[in-house]
Amino acid sequence: MNMTTIVTKTLLFVMQGLCFCMLTAAAAYAKEADTGLSDRQKAIIPIAALTATGDTQALEQALNDGLNRGLTVNEVKEIFIHSYAYSGFPRALNGINTFIAVTEERKAQGITDKPGAEATPVPANYNANDVGHKIRNDLVGRDISNRTTGYAAFVPTIDTFLVEHLFADIFYRDVLSVKDRELVTISMLSAMTGAEAQLTSHMKLAQRVGYTNSQLREFTQILNETVSQDSAIRAQKILTDELNIAITDINIATVMVNRDRTATIGTADKFSGNAKITSRFTSPVSSHYRGAMVEFEAGARTAWHTHPKGQTLIIISGKGLVQREGNEAKTLLPGDVVTIPPNTKHWHGAAPDSSMSHIAISTPDNGETVTWMGLAKD
Repeated sequence: MNMTTIVTKTLLFVMQGLCFCMLTAAAAYAKEADTGLSDRQKAIIPIAALTATGDTQALEQALNDGLNRGLTVNEVKEIFIHSYAYSGFPRALNGINTFIAVTEERKAQGITDKPGAEATPVPANYNANDVGHKIRNDLVGRDISNRTTGYAAFVPTIDTFLVEHLFADIFYRDVLSVKDRELVTISMLSAMTGAEAQLTSHMKLAQRVGYTNSQLREFTQILNETVSQDSAIRAQKILTDELNIAITDINIATVMVNRDRTATIGTADKFSGNAKITSRFTSPVSSHYRGAMVEFEAGARTAWHTHPKGQTLIIISGKGLVQREGNEAKTLLPGDVVTIPPNTKHWHGAAPDSSMSHIAISTPDNGETVTWMGLAKD
């Protein structure tokens, strides 16, 4: 055995030991008290999931929340690096471009974010195949290096890519722990349709690396609050059907009926004439839609205004008008659906000879849905 071979085997042994220590440390968490997810872990979930869905508007808020909750810039970058293996380059690159805009805006506001640690370089004699098999085998708890059935046997090249790139090149990067990476993975897979088989496997791996049953329940709740109801339902179904985790305190799929009839009258600086606002509703995800029913008396109308992400109006009764600045007013009748583009100055209200009611729906941008301007006059 020559010196090169000895050095190679020694370094491989060290890397295997390092991987074993990473997994052992992660598994140790399972023996700890069943505490909730940390703020940092809570922040990882929407960043990964919204990257996978391509919802860059909601991702922008999630990135700000993540940095405020203690994630470093390099940890967020690592989430994008990890995400491309599951959701593809386009979604990962769109997420990175959103992150660039967020960091530049925070810098302009005088906010200094922590850069965080860089990944430890791989050794000169790094063997991706050996490292990848070791990490994957340790994750699943058995040796699956020589598969003779399934996708790995049918398309061996894809298994080589999985082993040498995902489980070696990416998992070896120590900016995120193995436990972090499993959280990133189940967040993305929960947000994606058609990946239930992979989500089931990774939910089980999440348990193996130390996430407790209550933390996985909390995981679905965070998905429901920050990503989407369908992603939470998808994750919850696998927890109950495949992992036998009882869900008793969180019933995400409950059908809700809101009978809040609280009414407010439109103020004189925002409405001409009498307008009553009732039946307010909001999406379970705070960054998604909000709306209400607005009833205008004959001749009443809104002031000029804009919506940062546009607005949808559904005419319920009566006859109304809508006008974009610089254009003629258009007549509105029951059943009409009006789409107002983002940041478009306009007004809407009842016709002079008829009352009108509509449902108005808009999406907030940094918590704001409307910018009011002057009263609309003929």
